[in-house]
Amino acid sequence: MSESTVPAHGRRVAIIGGGIAGLSAAYDLARMPGFAVTVLEGGAALGGLAAGFRGRAEWEWPLEHFYHHLFTNDDAIIGLTRELGLSRLLEFHTPITAMYYQGRNYPLDTPLRVLQFPHLSLWNRLRMGAVLGYLRYHPLRPWRRFDRVLADRWLERWMGRTAYQALWQPMLQGKFGAHFADVNLAWFWARMVKRTQQLGYYRGGFQAFVDGLADAARRQGAVIRTQARAQAITPAPEGGLRVDVAGEAPAWFDVVLSTVSPQLMQRLAPDLPAGYLSALAGLRSMGAVVTAVALKQPLMPPIYWANIPKREGLPFLALVEHTNMIDPRHYAGDHLIYIGDYLDPDHPYFGMDVDALLGEFAPHLAKFNPSFRPDWVTGAWVHKATYAQPVPPVGYAAMIPDIRTPLAGLYFASMSQVYPWDRGTNYAVEMGRRVAQMIAADVGRNETSVTDRAAEFG
Repeated sequence: MSESTVPAHGRRVAIIGGGIAGLSAAYDLARMPGFAVTVLEGGAALGGLAAGFRGRAEWEWPLEHFYHHLFTNDDAIIGLTRELGLSRLLEFHTPITAMYYQGRNYPLDTPLRVLQFPHLSLWNRLRMGAVLGYLRYHPLRPWRRFDRVLADRWLERWMGRTAYQALWQPMLQGKFGAHFADVNLAWFWARMVKRTQQLGYYRGGFQAFVDGLADAARRQGAVIRTQARAQAITPAPEGGLRVDVAGEAPAWFDVVLSTVSPQLMQRLAPDLPAGYLSALAGLRSMGAVVTAVALKQPLMPPIYWANIPKREGLPFLALVEHTNMIDPRHYAGDHLIYIGDYLDPDHPYFGMDVDALLGEFAPHLAKFNPSFRPDWVTGAWVHKATYAQPVPPVGYAAMIPDIRTPLAGLYFASMSQVYPWDRGTNYAVEMGRRVAQMIAADVGRNETSVTDRAAEFG
C-alpha cells in the first residue's frame, strides 16, 4: 500500500480484518473527529464468517458461508441495525430446532418440549428442567464462579447421569470434540441465558447488514479495502506502527486494531513480548467445515435445525435446513441445507473438496427423509474456517489477553475475548464498538498528557 492511499488527515488508524468487529470499530472511529480510518481485509469480500455467496446467478439473496441467525436479546447488533436505518431488513421467525435421537428428530426448542422428551423418566425430566431453570434465571449472573467449574462434571452431578448423557453431553462433544470435558460451566451458562425461541435473519442475508455497515463507515470517511492482506505489524523507529501489506509498500499508522485469529496475530506481530505471545498461543479453538447443498425439495420439514449426537454414527454435527426458516423463493426455489461440524484444524475434512465431502454426507440424508435420493442434489458448496469456535477451559477468564497489547498503539480483538459469551455477530458488534471507544479514550489521554507536559515546561 503506497503512502498516498492512506488518508492524510487525523490520527491514522488501521483496522486489520473486514469482519463485523472490524467494520463496527471503523464505523464508530470514523465518526469521531481526528481519526482517519483504513480497513484492510485480506479476502475478496467483507463480513468474515458472516459473509455470503451466490451459488447461482438466479438467487435473489446471497447465502452465508456458515449458518447464521440472531437471538431476540442480541441487543448490540439489533441496536446497530436500528442506528444504521436497516431495521426494515431484520425479521424474526419461530423455526423448530430439534435433537436427532435414535433415528428421529425431537423438537427441544421450548421448556415444555424439553420436559416432554419421551426417552427420559418424569423425574429425570423435572430434575433436568430445574437445573436449566437455575442456570437461565439465576439472579446473580454468577459466571465468574462458573468459570472455575467443569461443565461436564457439574451437569452430570446435578442433572443426573441419565439426562445429561442423553441430551447435553452429546452437544458438548459435538461442539468441542475431544476437548468437551475441559469446557467450563460459564460457557454453558451463557448459552442457556442467550438462547431464544425466535430467531432473527436479514432480508438479503447477513451480507445486507455487512454491506450497510460498510457503506455507513465509508460515508463517515473510512477507507475500506479488500484483497489487502496484512503480513506484518512492527513498531516504527519514529513511533507508531508499520503495517506491511502483500505486494505493496509499507504504511505507517498511529494505531492498529487487529481482529484476526490468535494464531495469525502471533505471526503478524512477533515483536509482542513473550508473555503476550504465550497467552495468544494458549487460546485453543475449533475449526468449522460447512457444506451447503441445494435440493429439489425439502429434506426434513418443518425442522430448521437438527443437532446430531456423535453416538448416532453420522459424520456431521448439525443439519440446518435454511429454507425451512427462509422462503426458498429467495433462492430461485432451491431448498438449501447446511451440513456442518466443528473440528480440530488438522481434521481430514479440511483437506477434502466439496465432492468428497458430499460423498461422505449424502448417504446419511435418507435417515432424515426416507424418500431422499441422490438426484435431489442440484448443487453443493463447501466453506472452511480453521478458527471458528474458541474452547474455554476452567480459568479461561484469566487466560484472555488484554485488548490493549503491550506494544503502544496496537490493539487485539477477537471472538476468543468475548467470553463468557459465545462467538457470534452480536458480540462482534459489541467488541468492535467497545474497542473504538477504548482507542478514542486512550488517544485522548495521551494527547492530554502531552499538552500538560508542554504547559508544565512553558
